[in-house]
Amino acid sequence: MAYTSYSYLPDGTIPRFELDPEVDRVPPYDLGLTPEQAARAAALLEESLVVSLHDHPTVFPKDVTEIPAYNRTGRQHTAFEGLRRSGVTAVFDNMADGTACITGHAPWRWDDVITDLGMRQVDIAHQGDVVVARSVADIEQARRDGTVAIVFGLEAATPIENELDRLDVLFGLGLRQIGIAYSESNSLGGGLVDGDDGGLTRFGVKAVARMNQVGLAIDVSHSNDRTGIETCEASEKPVFMTHAGARALWDIPRLKRDPALRAIAETGGVVGISAAPHTTISYEHRAHSLDSVMDHFEYIADLIGIEHVAFGPDTLFVDHVGLHTQFANLLSGAMAAAPEHPRVKYVAGLESMEESFHNITGWLVAHGYSDDDIRAVLGGNILRALREIWP
Repeated sequence: MAYTSYSYLPDGTIPRFELDPEVDRVPPYDLGLTPEQAARAAALLEESLVVSLHDHPTVFPKDVTEIPAYNRTGRQHTAFEGLRRSGVTAVFDNMADGTACITGHAPWRWDDVITDLGMRQVDIAHQGDVVVARSVADIEQARRDGTVAIVFGLEAATPIENELDRLDVLFGLGLRQIGIAYSESNSLGGGLVDGDDGGLTRFGVKAVARMNQVGLAIDVSHSNDRTGIETCEASEKPVFMTHAGARALWDIPRLKRDPALRAIAETGGVVGISAAPHTTISYEHRAHSLDSVMDHFEYIADLIGIEHVAFGPDTLFVDHVGLHTQFANLLSGAMAAAPEHPRVKYVAGLESMEESFHNITGWLVAHGYSDDDIRAVLGGNILRALREIWP
């Protein structure tokens, strides 16, 4: 029988919740591929080193109102079955401080982050299909072994408060990527919901330097554009925008203006295209789907070069739209003033990691991309940047 999270503990040791299914949550997405295209897409996914730059490969309760109690256990369940089906070699797992997230408690607490990081790794240690990656060599080994590598990250550096040495501690505990701010501003810089008046702070400049020195990949997805650009100027290493889209295609604060996108490319970094519900919509495809997400991919690839683009779908193994709806009052206002668009139950073609990279690869094949370009955006671009960032 396949291992499930925390099943190494006897029944009754920890609270148990009825969790959402990891697989077969929604009907399969029909890309309309010819048999030849389908075969080519399957072969490319099988042969390529595939990296998701941003996802949340954890399972949540079916009843979203139970999520606060579930999170407070400090034991988010890794979606082992969903990962096995994903076709992904490595996934950047942005824990987002699961213990405190969407609980009503103070978010981004240092002790909660440490708890999350430890609990997830002890669970993963009890099975062999998923491994923790701390280096490019670990990711390449996972590819050879046929396992899935998890790279741990945080969506914001808020928990370090004003202590630079905490970045070293996080790296020592296995963290390999960290955001500057999560939508709301912090001691490092401005969040995207606070407008562009606040940029990278003096402490933020010091933190960026330490991140470079330690070997932490830097993410500016939830920073405002000014902070993102100033982070790129301060960094001596490539910078990531792990999950984003182009504001030129859909005018909401969560998406990025062209100068912020260009700044990433100028560092040698990579922009991961997001698919979080009701974000990467386009005026061409207003019902959020694979097609609207790929509009953002093509726009950004044309703007900054395909060598600087990848995918960070930002999926969850739960009713993602329902979660956003249930906890809207606790989430940031990153979607304020969004234009009118159809609400969807889920992002068709990109509902979870189980299907996302299968469908992305098929779409790229159907739209005439070369094998080399497909391999680059599936993971090659990310690996090239990581070789410059990580020790």
